[in-house]
Amino acid sequence: MNDDPVKGPPPPRNRQASATPAYGKLPSAWVDFIRYCQEMRYGEIERLCIQDGLPVLAETTRQKVKFTS
Repeated sequence: MNDDPVKGPPPPRNRQASATPAYGKLPSAWVDFIRYCQEMRYGEIERLCIQDGLPVLAETTRQKVKFTS
């Protein structure tokens, strides 16, 4: 593996080039999912449905309450 210390490792190869519009640009479904995870902060996503390489549905979510300071 040729990891350039300045550039880092090469990007992963996509099986379907059409699933990712351009390297470094996330589809809106992934951006929405990441925002959801950031807003949840703590919890679990038990089941995540992926279609065509994009998150479609989180069927069951549970939120944990943290009691530490």
